[in-house]
Amino acid sequence: MSKTSSDRTVIVRHLGLQPYLETWEAMKNFTASRGAETADELWCLQHPKVFTQGQAGKAEHLLAPGDIPVVQVDRGGQVTYHGPGQLVVYLMIDLHRARFGVRELVTGIEESIVAVLADLGVEAAPRADAPGVYTQGTKIASLGLRIRRGCSFHGLALNVDMDLEPFHRINPCGLAGMAMTQVVDHAPAATFDEVQAALVERLVERLDLGAVRLERELPSVQAVS
Repeated sequence: MSKTSSDRTVIVRHLGLQPYLETWEAMKNFTASRGAETADELWCLQHPKVFTQGQAGKAEHLLAPGDIPVVQVDRGGQVTYHGPGQLVVYLMIDLHRARFGVRELVTGIEESIVAVLADLGVEAAPRADAPGVYTQGTKIASLGLRIRRGCSFHGLALNVDMDLEPFHRINPCGLAGMAMTQVVDHAPAATFDEVQAALVERLVERLDLGAVRLERELPSVQAVS
């Protein structure tokens, strides 16, 4: 018998500033080694400055990276930027157990972001032609996911209070001329921790992930070849 949300637990990890490559490896190892009873996890963190290029990423969207490293990764989507002050949430969810597919996962993520922004007085919405969340013609959050063995990894990036200049060095998510924005430009009193807590709450509720258990370290998982 499959577990209901009332008996499931989701592990939420508050990880602070984490190097990109090590985190990516940890995600892959976690996903490769998890079993049917492994709890779903949300990893909340920030990265040092890095551009990541998705599997279908086109080189022409990487305009002038300069001194910021570029990493080719296994998620969907085009090039994006991560840096301090941007809230990244990686979602390791067993979609078979959750009983929804990729489209519903994307919709749930976008709706959760929109709801958090609405609570801060920021009107935002997704776009049918490009994943993510937008406000006043600018992009405030990006999505990029990968599904392996029926389980998701990678996730979302919400610009909260960061240096937006590096976005000018790329076509964000392959959208030439797309202006980027951040939470504090629209809700100056918002804090990073407040936004993180609100978004986790919305994601857990919207995706029906179960009871939350908090952790502050990456999981100890042996690499799986």
